[in-house]
Amino acid sequence: MSAPTDAAGEEALRHHGDAEVREGGLTDLAVNVRAGTPPSWLRERIAASLADLAAYPDGRAARRAVAERHGLPEECVLLTSGAAEAFVLIARTLRGRPCVVHPQFTEPEAALRAAGLPVDRVLLRVEDGFRLDPAAVPGDAGLVVVGNPTNPTSVLHPAADLLPLAAGRILVVDEAFMDAVPGERESLAAAVATVPGLVVLRSLTKTWGLAGLRIGYVLAAPELVETLAAGQPLWPVSTPALTAAVACSSPRAVAEAEEAAARIAAHRTHLLGALGAFGAFSRPVRDPRGPFVLVHHPDGAALRLRLRALGFALRRGDTFPGLGPGWLRLAVRDPATTDALTHALRAAGA
Repeated sequence: MSAPTDAAGEEALRHHGDAEVREGGLTDLAVNVRAGTPPSWLRERIAASLADLAAYPDGRAARRAVAERHGLPEECVLLTSGAAEAFVLIARTLRGRPCVVHPQFTEPEAALRAAGLPVDRVLLRVEDGFRLDPAAVPGDAGLVVVGNPTNPTSVLHPAADLLPLAAGRILVVDEAFMDAVPGERESLAAAVATVPGLVVLRSLTKTWGLAGLRIGYVLAAPELVETLAAGQPLWPVSTPALTAAVACSSPRAVAEAEEAAARIAAHRTHLLGALGAFGAFSRPVRDPRGPFVLVHHPDGAALRLRLRALGFALRRGDTFPGLGPGWLRLAVRDPATTDALTHALRAAGA
């Protein structure tokens, strides 16, 4: 376990995949937003909501839709301006010495540190395939944050391993990519109604291509929802974003996401097979479940730049605590894109 204080670490925590594609013109394997989204029916729903912009946002219908989608009381739902706002609210309003399980999405730790809190880290080991041993979490940690499936490792932790961590503390489970897992296996969303310390975060950004709209939500016990809500400004979620929350929580949308998850699983298998043809790549996570994969290459940092020159943007891994410059994260794309990447890898000398 470590407790970082270096300034370079602060900067690395704020690096995200969108920085890899800002120049434009690159095939995007760096950002974990599903390609080809948002779908036309969702764009039309959002566009129609613009007629209501003169009125202040009313989140009641969206909150009800999210609650119904997860089979929870409305009091267990808090709508947020993306999952990123939820991390800030948690850091500012919940109490307990924080511990973040890494490697994982860095924004939770960045928000905790920005709130002036000392953050302990549990660094998972590559030798263990980045799987969490619950015993590694210190007993005095009052607030534990873990991703499931975890970005960037693509590990799906068993719910039975995570749930006991909520006993006597706050357990925050970032499920931003859970709807990309067929059947949402290992989700703890439904458990928030009966586990007082459990907080589950969801994002509509990844599956539905809504990064520019900013919409996500928190699922937790009503008391925790009230505490987090007290830290929000008035009308924190816009009318178009609320419309998206209603639309993406519908049975039709849930079914469409499930179909997309099945396609992602097939496309991930194709990507892993393509990468396996290059002997220099190692893949410690034997059974990745997210819409991305994590690989190591002895020349990973230079290879990423060579691929960039060939038109492909990959996510660097060294800004994730516990990883070094040889690590690369690749978003799962369709087989044609993967095949084009294979040609680029050969040209880059992988």
